[in-house]
Order: sequence, then structure tokens, then C-alpha cells
Amino acid sequence: MSSQYQLDSLLQKCTSLISMKQLQAHLITTGKFQFHPSRAKLLELCSISPAGDLSFAGQIFRRIQTPSTNDWNAVLRGLAQSPEPMQALSWYRAMSRSPQKVDALTCSFALKGCARALAFSEATQIHSQLLRFGFEADILLLTTLLDVYAKTGDLDAAHKVFDNMQKRDIASWNAMISGLAQGSQPNEAIALFNRMKEEGWRPNEVTVLGALSACSQLGALKHGQIIHAYVVDEKLDTNVIVCNAVIDMYAKCGFVDKAYSVFVSMTCKKSLVTWNTMIMALAMNGDGNQALELLDKMVVDGVVPDAVSYLGALCACNHAGLVEEGVKLFDTMKGCGVKLNVKHYGSVVDLLGRAGRIKEAFDIINSMPMLPDVVLWQSLLGASKIHGNVEVAEMASRKLVEMGSNNCGDFVLLSNVYAAQQRWCDVGRVREAMKIRDVRKVPGFSYTEIDCKIHKFVNGDQSHPCSKEIYAKLDEMKFRIKAYRYSAETDLVLHDIGEEDKENALNYHSEKLAVAYGLISTGDGTPIQVIKNLRICVDCHAVIKIVSIVYNREIIVRDRARFHRFKEGVCSCRDYW
Repeated sequence: MSSQYQLDSLLQKCTSLISMKQLQAHLITTGKFQFHPSRAKLLELCSISPAGDLSFAGQIFRRIQTPSTNDWNAVLRGLAQSPEPMQALSWYRAMSRSPQKVDALTCSFALKGCARALAFSEATQIHSQLLRFGFEADILLLTTLLDVYAKTGDLDAAHKVFDNMQKRDIASWNAMISGLAQGSQPNEAIALFNRMKEEGWRPNEVTVLGALSACSQLGALKHGQIIHAYVVDEKLDTNVIVCNAVIDMYAKCGFVDKAYSVFVSMTCKKSLVTWNTMIMALAMNGDGNQALELLDKMVVDGVVPDAVSYLGALCACNHAGLVEEGVKLFDTMKGCGVKLNVKHYGSVVDLLGRAGRIKEAFDIINSMPMLPDVVLWQSLLGASKIHGNVEVAEMASRKLVEMGSNNCGDFVLLSNVYAAQQRWCDVGRVREAMKIRDVRKVPGFSYTEIDCKIHKFVNGDQSHPCSKEIYAKLDEMKFRIKAYRYSAETDLVLHDIGEEDKENALNYHSEKLAVAYGLISTGDGTPIQVIKNLRICVDCHAVIKIVSIVYNREIIVRDRARFHRFKEGVCSCRDYW
């Protein structure tokens, strides 16, 4: 048996720090420590193995008279994966000053440290160095580089690296698609996924996860269904993480029945995340009772609910207006040892507040063992707006200012409270405060998917190629819904202007434009799906309910908080949102 084979065999048996120290002692006593290649393998084992110890790897390294590139790389790899990845960059700089040459692996490990530390400037320096070293043909290295740029938010730089690659592998495509999906460019992620297939590549589990994430963000059902069909054909649905992503995609497209169908038909073992994803899907769609039933079934099936499971169930109670059930669940959580966090308290505060039990909501905030966050006070402010409680609204607004919140929604909610009371001087005061603090209102926009193409609209938008037809349809809608005794909710407009101007301002909200486009571009009876970045307003909600009767259409609107499924003049939220 060769010496190398014996040492490799010993390395495989190193499953504890003690055995690693024994092997180091063996290498030293036999005189092989200074030249044997197994030394670098031992260093790597100490650096990245769960049983290893980075500090011990450092001790081994310091005993080497002339460390090789492999020795440096072994420690660098461990540092890049450690809880303090910036140390990898310090190690990389030290190696750059040593007699040993940096190789492509060195740069790759250093870039992985940059990705984990979100160290953009350091990554650009390594980028220039790897070009100088002549490593630009290394696919693995360039993939790591584009991944760093994507994770640090420079998608243009990531795309430039991707486009300039002489060769690509599946990991390159995956890194770019995931980067676009996670970097708020879901349209581009889907386009790249389609291009990848056109060029003959075969997407794997990682690819479809990125593409499904993009579909979830956009509510792009048609694209999502195509990807789901691919998942089934390629038998990728044996992977529970992929199944979870498919469930999430259907849920975020507003088709919770399809999500549930995937959930019940899974052939792989459901994980805790699977149950949580389905519970939250039901919550977002207002199916509160079914979400609570699923929580019970989860326990029967031997899966222990965690804090996320209970948060999903609380959200379900919140969205369905199940006040007593939500309060009971909250008390149960406190009694069974679930570690409550600020989100659990926030959900109950919102539940009570929106039900008009504002004093109870305020008492819960005061009883919290942790400091309330901005979201809690925003929930109380929102409840005060719904129920016209000026005093609590002003108090919550002061708290938000004290916490340094500069969210336009806080000011808009307070303005809404004053506007509902026709206190225009106070509305003007809030508006002036927004100017002083340079707070800008987030513009409302909506998406709709028609024939696998995403169309975006902003309030009052006239940039769409079919703008003339869209506005003609809006006028028609406005005329036809008046037969159902519709009158515009002009008290929602925060301007002391004439009623006609207020009505026009409401009529051109982005979700109405998207619905109008859906009506002119799809056949009779085809469901219309709209994704909105803000909460749907009361007037749009009232209009779309009537439109669903007048045009005999099912209209699904996903706003910032939940889904609204309009059918035959009724919304799935039962006018509680």
C-alpha cells in the first residue's frame, strides 16, 4: 500500500478535531509535513469540515516553512464560508503580498467571501486583478464574479460579465437568472430563462427556482404554468424545494386552488416549509378557516408548527376577519411555548385594530416584552384611519416620527384621516411636513399579463400603445357601472378640489387601467389578473366589483397585502381588508 494511499485513507477517517490533530502529529513525526500534498488536504478539512476548526487550520498554516498556493487556498476557502467572510479578503491581500502566485481558485474563494459580505468595491478590485492575471476564460471564476455583482445590486455589471463570457455552463445561467429575479428585474429573469431554453440548455432545479421566483413577483401565471409543466416533464417535482416554489408561484398569482392541488399531490415528503407556504397562501387569499384547519392537520401528520406556521395562521385570521379565532390562537401560542416575535404582535394588533377594537390593540402594544417596531405603529395608524379615530392616529403618527420613519404611507394615512373629516388645513400641514422632510409619495402601478407578456400601468398612464382604446373602455365602464348606483368615493382624494376633478383622479388609478386593458385584449369570460404595488383603494374595489357583474368577468387583484377575487359582484375578502 502506497504512502499517499495510506494518508488519503487517514484523511477520510478524520471526523473530529482530535483525529485531525493526530494526523498533523503523524505528518510532523514522519517528516512529511513540509512536503506532502496531504498537508493541504488536511488544512482544507480543518477549514471547511463541520468537525474542523479555522483557528487550528491557522496554527497548522503557521508551522509551514514555505506555504504553497494550495495551502493558502485551503484556509481562504474556509474563511470565505465562515461567519466572518471579510477575513477571507484580508487573507487574500496577505497572499497577494507573498511569494506564492494567486491562481483562479484563489480569486474564486475571495469572490465568494465578497458575495457573502456584500463587499462590492473589493469585488471590483479582484475583478481587475483576475483580468490582469489572465483568468478571464475561467467559467467557474466568472460565474462567481457575476454572482457577486448580482448580490451586491449591480445587475448591469453582472449582465456585462455574463454577455462577455466566451463559454457558459448551467451555473452561469442559474446565477444570472437568480440574480435578476432577486434584484427586482423579474421580467428580465423570465426572458433569460426562455432564451436559455431556446439556446438548447436544459434548466435544472436551481434554474426553475429562479424563474418561479420571478413569476411569483410578477403574478405571471402563464409563464409559471409553462415552467410547472417543464418541472413535471423533467421529474423535478421529486425535489421538495421545487414543489414549494411551485405552490408559492400559484398562490402569488392568485390561484390558491392550483397551489393546494400541487400541495396534496406531492410525491416527495412535505417539509415544514411546504406546510408554512400553503398556510400563508391560504391566508393571503382570505381562506382563514381552511388555513386554521391545515394548521391542525399539520400537527396530526406529526409536523411540529414553528413561529412561521403560527404567523401564517394569525395572518389568515387577520385577512378573514376571524377576530375571536385569532385572539384565541395568540393566547394558545403564549401557552405552548412558541417564541413570539414582533410580527406575531403586529398581526394581532392589526387584527384588533381593523375590527375597531383599538384600545385592545393599543394595550397589546404596551404589554409587549420588546420595543414596538415601525410596522406596529403603522398598523395602529391604519386602523385609526379605517375607524376615523383622529386622536389615536395623531399619537401613532408622532411615534412614527420619533422613530425616524420617513415612509410616505404614514403621512398619507394621517392625511386620509384628516381628509375624511374635511380638515383641509391639517391635510395641508401634513403635506407641508412631507415637503420639509422630502417625503415623496410612492406612485401606484399595476401589472397584468396578456398572452405571456407583462404590461405595466401607472396612475394616469398614457404611454401604453393602446392608450386611446384603454381610455375609451374606461369611459364605457364609468357609464355602465352608474346603472348599479355607483358613485365615486371622492372623499378619498386628498385634495381640496372640485368633485369632478376628484372623480377623474380616481378614475385613472393604475388597477382600473389594467382592468380596462384586460377587457379589450382578452375574450369574453377570460379571467383578468392584476398585480398592484400598493393597497387597492376603496373606490377601485367598489368599481371592480361592479365591473365583474357588468362584463361577466372574474378579476383577481393582488395588492400589497392580499388577494381580491372579484366574481359576480362579490369579492373574496367580503369587503374586509
